[in-house]
This record gives sequence, C-alpha cells and structure tokens, in this order.
Amino acid sequence: MAQGTRRRPLVADKRYATAGRGTQGKPSARKAKPRPKSTTTRRKSGWFGLFGGGRKTGGRAGGGGGGGRGPRKPQKPKTLLGRLLALILAPFRWAFRLAWGFTWRVGMISTALVALAVGYHYMKLPDASALLDGRARGSVTLTDRNGEVFAWRGDQFGGVVTSDTVSPFLKNAIVATEDKRFYRHFGVSPRGVASAVRINLREGRGPLSGHGGSTITQQTAKLLCLGVVYDPTEWESERAYERDCRQGSLWRKAKEAIFAMAMEAKYTKDEILSIYMNRAYLGGGAYGAEAAAQRYFGKSANQVDAAEAAMLAGLLTAPSTLAPTNNLQRSQDRAATVLRLMQEQGYLTTAEMRSAQNSPAVLSEAAAARAGGYFADWVMDTIPDFFGSETTEDVVIRTTIDQRLQRAAEDALNHVFDTKVRKGSKAQAAIVVMSADGAVRAMVGGRKSRVSGVFNRATQAKRQTGSAFKPFVYATALELGYSPLDRVLDAQYCLDVPGSGQWCPKNYTRKFYGEVTLARALRDSLNIPAVKVSEAVGRDLVRRVAGDFGLDSELAAGPALALGASESTLIDMTGAYAGILNGGSSVTPYGVTELTLIGDNTPMMGASGGLGERVIQTKAARELIWMMEQVVSQGSGRRAQIPGWQAAGKTGTTQAARDAWFVGFTADYVAGVWMGYDDNTPLSGVTGGGLPADIWREVMVRVHDGLTPKPLPMIAPKPIAPPPQPQPRRRQRPNVGQELGRAVDGLLRDIFGN
Repeated sequence: MAQGTRRRPLVADKRYATAGRGTQGKPSARKAKPRPKSTTTRRKSGWFGLFGGGRKTGGRAGGGGGGGRGPRKPQKPKTLLGRLLALILAPFRWAFRLAWGFTWRVGMISTALVALAVGYHYMKLPDASALLDGRARGSVTLTDRNGEVFAWRGDQFGGVVTSDTVSPFLKNAIVATEDKRFYRHFGVSPRGVASAVRINLREGRGPLSGHGGSTITQQTAKLLCLGVVYDPTEWESERAYERDCRQGSLWRKAKEAIFAMAMEAKYTKDEILSIYMNRAYLGGGAYGAEAAAQRYFGKSANQVDAAEAAMLAGLLTAPSTLAPTNNLQRSQDRAATVLRLMQEQGYLTTAEMRSAQNSPAVLSEAAAARAGGYFADWVMDTIPDFFGSETTEDVVIRTTIDQRLQRAAEDALNHVFDTKVRKGSKAQAAIVVMSADGAVRAMVGGRKSRVSGVFNRATQAKRQTGSAFKPFVYATALELGYSPLDRVLDAQYCLDVPGSGQWCPKNYTRKFYGEVTLARALRDSLNIPAVKVSEAVGRDLVRRVAGDFGLDSELAAGPALALGASESTLIDMTGAYAGILNGGSSVTPYGVTELTLIGDNTPMMGASGGLGERVIQTKAARELIWMMEQVVSQGSGRRAQIPGWQAAGKTGTTQAARDAWFVGFTADYVAGVWMGYDDNTPLSGVTGGGLPADIWREVMVRVHDGLTPKPLPMIAPKPIAPPPQPQPRRRQRPNVGQELGRAVDGLLRDIFGN
C-alpha cells in the first residue's frame, strides 16, 4: 500500500475494535491470525468431470479486489439428522447430475444424427409427381358388349388425383379419420402416439399393439416402403417385399418417423396428402381414391358425396375386411362413424351428417355384380398371361357378355331353386348362353353367382353328357344321306365288346317300340336305335363329327359312345349345339372381342374365337334342327317349351342320374344347362327333361323378353314314297264286232288259203 494513503477499515477491524484495542484506540497486543492466501482448486477430471464437473471452487483473499467473491456467510452447524439426510441424499444428487449430464449430451448427439438422417432422405426424395402411382403391376378393365365396365382385375389405378381435384368431402373425411392434426404436426405426432398407447393399454393390448398413432405422413412413408423400390433380383417375391414394407417393429417405426420428417421438409402438406390418396389400397383391387370411386360407385373421385366419401375413408382402416363388395352393411356402419367424426371436427353440420347417415352409399351395378363373377374369371384364363394376371400395363378388354342376359340367367337359376328344389339341397347347376357364332353372352358357374376366383362348373367341370350327345350321332347319319324318316328296329340288341363281353343297351323305359323313324328315336331319346345308327355309320366317323363340332375331350371308343359315355364341359356342349344352329359350322366359344392398352387405340388382340370350318352340310344341319324341334314340341323336352317361340334341344341323363342336361336353342340364342352334385352323388328324381329343362325355359323366357319371335332355320323332311306295288291287270269287255270280223277272216283263210 502506498504511503500516505489511508486504509479503509476492514470488517474485521470493526469487529475487533472493542476487544482488540486499548482505551487509546491502539491495537492490542493480540494479533489477528493471518488469512491464508486465496487458492483456486479444480475438481478432478474423469467421469465426474465429464458429466457435470469442472466447476471452480474457492475465492480470493480478503484483501484482494477486482471482482472476487466475498467471504462465505457462516453456516449453522448441521444437526445429526441433517448430516444423516445429506449423507442419504448424496448418492441421489450424484446420480441425478450424472444422468442429466449423460442425457443432454446423448440428446444433442441423437438430434444431430436424426438431422443427418432426415437430410439424407430429403436429398434422395424425388418430385411428388413421381410417387403417385406405386403399383408394381398393371390392371385389367373388362367391358361388356356395349362398352360398359363390369369387372376389374389386377391392381386397379383409376388415374392421378390431387387434394385440390378430389371432392372436398373425401379430403376432409380422410383427414378427420386418419389424422385430425395433419396440418399442425411435423410428420410425427407425439400426442397421437401417447393417445394410441393409452387406448392400447386400456383395451388390454401391448402399448404398440393395435392403434399405432401414425400420422398420414407416416402412413405415406410406409406406402412408399421408406423409399425402397421393388427389385426382382433382390427379393424372393413381390409378396416378400410387401411383407418387409409392412413390418411393425420399433426400429421400423423409428425409420418411418425419420422418413416422414424428411417428407415434411421436402413436400407441402397437400402434396403428401395427394401421394397418400393415390397410393392407399382401398379394397377390391383398387389402389387410390379414383380407382376406388370408380370401382364401388361408378363415378370419379371428384364427384363423390359425403356418404360415399365417408365410405371410402372408412376403408383405410381395413380395406379388405370393410370393402363394400364383401359386406355392404359393415361398410355403411363404418361410414356412419366417419361422418360423426367429420361433424365433430367441423367439416359437416349436424344436419348434413344426419342426412348422409340416413342415405348411406350403395354400390354401383357393376360393383354389386362382384367384379364379373365366373365370366370374368374365364376371360382372364383365355388371354395370355402377359396381358392378364402378369400384365405390367393397364389393359382394357372388350368382351361379349350382355349384362341383361347375365341377370336373366342368374334370376332364372335362383327362381327354380327357390320354388322347385328342396331346402338345404347341395345340388349345383351351371348355365351358358351364347350366340350362334360362339360369343358367350352369359355364364353362371354355380348357385353362388356373385363370386370370383372359385370353381367354375360351366368351364372346368367335365361330366358325362348322356343322351345330350345323340344329336351328333344323327348328324353323322344325315350327312351320309340318311333321312329323319328312315326307320330302325327298336328291339333286343346285344354286342360283343372286346375285353368286356356282351353288352346289351336298354331304353330308359325298359320297353321296345319296334320299327321307329330316326326322328322318333331322337324325340323319345331311345337308346337302342342310337347305338344301331352309330354302329351302322361307324363310331370313328361319329367321333370325328363330334370332335369337329368341339367335343374332342377323349371321346369313348366303345359302342357306349352313342349314349354319351364321354365327358365334356358345359361350354363345349353349348358351343357344339351352336354349330348345329348356324348351319353346320364349328364354333370356338369366346368372350374377348378386342384388347387394347390404355392410351393406345390400336388393338393388341382381336376376337379369341368364333366360326370355324364346316362340319356337316347345311341341309343335314337343317334337318337335324327339325328333329330336335320335335324333342321340345312333342318329346322328352316338352318342359322346355317357350310360349310363342320355336325351340329345339335335347335332354341328357347319365347313368344313375349323376348328371342331368338340357341344351337347346331358338333362332337367336343357344343355351346349355347342367345340374348335378360336385361329388357325383346321384340326383334324386331328376332327369334332363325335368329341372334342367325348367331352368333352361326360365332362362330363355327372360332372355327373349321384348324380342320378336323368329322361326327356326329348319327343313322338314320330304315324306318317303312307298316302294311301287305290282298292279293287277284289268279284264276288258270284248268288242263283238271286232271278234266277228276276226272269225270271218280266219274262216276265209282256211277255205282259200293265204
């Protein structure tokens, strides 16, 4: 301290002023103990220093200036209890400091890593327009003969929609149902996750089981498979790829959240919503809002009303289960819940909600038909796989089906089974209706008509044809010059069959009818005359004629060929009868008339069948039609008569009545009906002239409703003239004048000579 400068009294000087100074104010002889110099100590480095240590302690000397801390206030001595509590809490304070230090450092590192991951995905994300159609395969759209859509196959994509072009009802319904805070979060909603965990625990599930709390952005990230594109060389199958994309592990959820945040940074909310609406699967093979709206309601996604929008949004939870084509009532119930959510969130007024709930959405006519049923399945089987089940393009197939005739066939089958078949019967039936050129107009492959992907009895079931085969025996005879009025003896008849012994056919009635015409033999379905005619013209020739008409499925080699011992499908039998109607030319049944790619007007494929080569002469075909008309008007098929129409056909019943047939035609359409059990159980009291003929009549009455009756193209045979009989010579009355002249001439020759 400089000389002459008066030192400020210290607190200590004042404290000891009385006790340390004499009466004269001088310091006492007792000197204060010098204060140790200020020292600064640093805690030891190490784990403690890393997680919250490193703080300096200590202070400056009492005389130091310059901003040092003053002396600490003396603390009261701790009690024993205080020391004990401090000792107990010390480990906890240390653990807290350790945890806090660890947490904020790990948090900062994690945040940095997340930011890097988000940035990485951000850089790899393409433009939003490139993510709208995510199908790996194409679709097939089927139209009827009039160009109306009636069925879909494959991954259907109706076209790109955006949040601006779809109906506002649909946009609001999706947000209200899937993510009501969509426009307020950054891709992940902690509040939504917490709510989902609470619901899962309340319902007795694990915290991450059931409700996931995923935002629309996270769901979109999952639909994009977190940016991983399907590569056939890397994945065992597309199914395996999709299964990996749908994983629900905790690690997968974390990656999904990172990808979602990258999307939020890259795209606008409306772009994310547009991707979601185009990529989401909505059941029935429909991907995206446009395809689903067309699939279920026959209209564009920008035209759906509140009830329809609610139904579409409701499918997002469980598209296959809630699809209205599977269970319309369940889908409508789910839509009612969506409408309530829209009202609660202000998208609908109470009146609008109630109006929509009271008038729920219903399926379009095509959707109600369950995607084309048996016919659509058959068509898909007849086209090449690269245009069908394995197509990578969007294909449009124009078909031959007539939806009015399809409904007629379905209604007729249901009517007969409801009114004439005992309840609980498991008997099955199939129907095919076609034009004379083989174009299939209607097909029913079983009693459950509005199904797809199931066994089709019209095209897949090979059954014995029975007497329905006999027209081809007589077609062969007529082609060789026989007349429908030629006669054959119906009497006891036996043949020696090599390897089987003697075989004696019997008539269904177990009676013999003597000499009968070919026309009557067919009319009454007599077995013995059919076998005799087949043997007379030659079995090989009968097989050839039947095969040329389309019945070439391993025809029997023995004499039972004439009685329908061979097997055939209903569609082939109906096609063979169509060949008779068209004048004797074979036909190939077909269902496709044209196949094109969407965006390309040039057909890739034309008709898949139609008229073929001539099998028998037109005259023979016309005579056979006359014979078959007798079956319906006078014979075993009388129950198939159609009021006001000429009809021709033939019944068929196999051994033990395991199969019953009726196949026939009018001038406009050919139809075939089969009835039986899938397990070959014999029918009880059913023949081809019974229930199958009833079904055929009900089908054809509905098919011909509103049409003008036309005569069958048939020729009645000319009566066969009986063989000439010798005529007895008539005795003439003698002429008296002539006799007298001849007598006189003779007398004169005797007298005078010549």
